[in-house]
Amino acid sequence: MKPFGLLFIFILLTNCSRFTDDNRTFLQAKNTMVIAFGSCNNQMLENPFWQQLTAQKPDVWLWGGDIIYSDTENMDVLQKNYELQAQKKDYQDFIASTQVMATWDDHDYGMNDGGNEYVKKVASQQVFLDFLEAPKNDIRRQREGVYYSRIFQTGKHLVKIIMLDTRYFRTALTPDPTGKKRYIPQTDTSGTILGNAQWKWLEHELNHHTADFTLILSSIQILSSLHGFESWGNMPHEVEKLKNLIAHSKTKRVILLSGDRHISEISLAKIGKDSIPLIDFTSSGLTHSYTGYSGEENPYRVGEVVFQKSYGLIRLHFDTHSAQLEMWGENNQLLQSYVQKFD
Repeated sequence: MKPFGLLFIFILLTNCSRFTDDNRTFLQAKNTMVIAFGSCNNQMLENPFWQQLTAQKPDVWLWGGDIIYSDTENMDVLQKNYELQAQKKDYQDFIASTQVMATWDDHDYGMNDGGNEYVKKVASQQVFLDFLEAPKNDIRRQREGVYYSRIFQTGKHLVKIIMLDTRYFRTALTPDPTGKKRYIPQTDTSGTILGNAQWKWLEHELNHHTADFTLILSSIQILSSLHGFESWGNMPHEVEKLKNLIAHSKTKRVILLSGDRHISEISLAKIGKDSIPLIDFTSSGLTHSYTGYSGEENPYRVGEVVFQKSYGLIRLHFDTHSAQLEMWGENNQLLQSYVQKFD
């Protein structure tokens, strides 16, 4: 038998995931899918979670941004910092058995709080994709921005994961003139988080290949915004646009994921005329966290803020149409758990 034939049989027998032309990945049929995600990973610091995550055996790992810290316009420096992360043995072992999706935030983009003004964004995009070992024909190699999506199928169930780019197109934020906060909400509607092309793409994604669950990852928080740091709330019209798009789309059971803040928390809003639940699950602080946290206002928060180093885990239960959201800390400590039921 030819080697290719042996390989094909091996894939079938081991139920390994595989890709098809419509960017669909097939997983072993089961009633639950597990997604892990995290952000804020300084390549110079120890990440205590890779072995722990390997034992958890998630179906997918989502990088929520700040994969490395490398604010620079020197692409050689940026590449070397990605290489430091890529060469870590525990990380290599983890991704060898796990699907990986990723977006960037400011520090791996190359500019603190940076947006469309970053002069090296075109080159930085290619370095980012090199780290992910994206093939030459990857759509992200051909267009501006690192946004993309994938569909995962387990048995008859579908999960769609949408990764947004909140850096490449984002226009300038409005500094707080009082100095009490870093930024304040804009009073006009001229600013954008995603840019025209990405908004049109997102609308298509939410009305095409509808799934049992849809996860949308934004590197910055969407619902919580009163803290005055970066968030979608700095452009309130963009928040409303996203809520309306989700509420009026064919998509059901949407869960937002975010990072950036060096804390982990869960926010919940109700949207549309049917009061659809919309979760924003923030997981941030893989190698360092906001240990000096003393409280901040968030009217959408459910549960408590976790300010230890942690990662997030989402268990999607197809039979009950529910999502179990978990925050995991060091030494396999479950720091918080929340269950959201959907219709």
